[in-house]
Amino acid sequence: MDNRAMLTEYVHSIVQTFLQADVKDIVISPGSRSTPLAYAFSLTKEFNTYMQIDERSAGFFALGMAKAKQSPVLLLCTSGTAAANYFPSIVEANYARIPLIVLTADRPHELREVGAPQAIDQVQLYGKHVKWSVDFPLADDHKETIPFIIRHTGRAIAYAKTAPMGPVHMNIPFREPLLLDFDYQIEAPSFQKSLPGTIVASQSHMDFVEQTIAQARRGLLIVGELSADTDKNEFWAFAKSIQWPVLADSLSQLRTGVPQECQHLLMEQYDALLKSEHFKQSIVPDVVIRFGAQPVSKPLSLFLKDVQPEIYIAVDEDPLFRDSLGVVTHHVQSEAQALWKELSNIQENEALPKWTEANTIATKHVERYINEQHDEGALAGLLFKHLPDGSDLISGSSMPIRDVDTFFNQTDKDISIYANRGTNGIDGVVSTALGIQQARKRPATLLIGDISFLHDSNGLLVTRFHETDLTIVVMNNDGGGIFSYLPQSTEETYFEKLFGTPTGLTFDSIATMYEAEYFAVESKEDFTKALSTPKQKDLRIIEVKTNRQQNVLTHRQLWNGITEELDRKWNN
Repeated sequence: MDNRAMLTEYVHSIVQTFLQADVKDIVISPGSRSTPLAYAFSLTKEFNTYMQIDERSAGFFALGMAKAKQSPVLLLCTSGTAAANYFPSIVEANYARIPLIVLTADRPHELREVGAPQAIDQVQLYGKHVKWSVDFPLADDHKETIPFIIRHTGRAIAYAKTAPMGPVHMNIPFREPLLLDFDYQIEAPSFQKSLPGTIVASQSHMDFVEQTIAQARRGLLIVGELSADTDKNEFWAFAKSIQWPVLADSLSQLRTGVPQECQHLLMEQYDALLKSEHFKQSIVPDVVIRFGAQPVSKPLSLFLKDVQPEIYIAVDEDPLFRDSLGVVTHHVQSEAQALWKELSNIQENEALPKWTEANTIATKHVERYINEQHDEGALAGLLFKHLPDGSDLISGSSMPIRDVDTFFNQTDKDISIYANRGTNGIDGVVSTALGIQQARKRPATLLIGDISFLHDSNGLLVTRFHETDLTIVVMNNDGGGIFSYLPQSTEETYFEKLFGTPTGLTFDSIATMYEAEYFAVESKEDFTKALSTPKQKDLRIIEVKTNRQQNVLTHRQLWNGITEELDRKWNN
């Protein structure tokens, strides 16, 4: 067997193993050393192949697809710093539990550490930020090589898909020449596929949770980020059976499609409610059960840390359960839905009437605020009301996700909400949104700040190769708006230079570059008109000019108004 035949069999063995495991989405960035794999994937018509020139953006595009599908997506690049540019998305995938499979082409072993061009140390390049890493052998005619790479490809898939899901890294060296035999007769690999199981709590652990629920008098359910394919009906059947207040993070997917008989259980305004000292004192929980990650809300975090519930159960499929507050008393290792199906205990909850009344009061303030104010929060609330049924919302970090948490009230519309909250970074958000829309195949809207948009404007390159249906709403307050809410803002001498970082940029030229539909908005009326105008192109950018200082004042006025009314009511 000559070199070309060996290389062809080698790469097709990898590709066919992915195909047998139903891993069929790959994002490729162009490069020379990755040529054999790029050809092999492209020749295999069952694969959905996506191109993105910028590797950093490619990583987040793949992450968005994998986040939406909750199944592995492949990333392929050449050797050298191309592989290093995947790092931010891999870190996010690790902490957000997203199944990325990263394929980095590498120089052959004799060209490592000898000053060869485009050669860096790629073995275990991503360290502890991947679940598993393997450095493949070169293609040769040894009888054990092909079985080895087939089974290790299968292991990579299994690692990525096994709960908690996450990224894996396959480093694959190639020796020149890099061309394939296009007439190769493809054979199915001997290894078929891995079939990961479901993590379910033992019966004794189920019994413990059920007994705890039965004994609670002021129980509280907290739900963090969940995937869009979560069975919401099963959750609400569980919540209805125990009649506990539900503090649902905006990424929980539980603020949409709430059954009428459960609407009194949903407390979407908990962030504002927990700013009231008197209200907090009246509803101190004796038991807390949390599903998913800790929610975005800082007031909720402070409240839990302050009251230190006697029993705080975190239901998490990972033994390294998430407890940044240090308040969890019991960890139940299980997929959340496994508990929802098994537990029920209808009883009176002493705190529920207070929560329901307070949530109604806060919602009244928020709705009035959306109607009367003109700041970013009110505009975000207006955007959420205009989102079409059967669409998705992607939020940037910093202020956008906090405005989603405050102003996205429960709705009957079919809307799923996404954000990168694994590490809460502002990079790669545009690409993530494009990846989510590509995977979901339905209209999507991205709410993002100006600095974050600039961070990943290269992400728009993917629209030159693939169709999309994305509206980007850029809240342009000329800088980092979140810092204006933090103590740093009191040091006026250095604040603008170090934190505000105004750029003075607008985005009409970017819209022109990518042939996007563009609206420049400076008033609430303009924004309403832009949102109401039927979309004319695949990509639409709505740039909304806002004022950072005014945003801080009006947001605080809203929170103060809610707090004052709650304090008056529960000051007894």
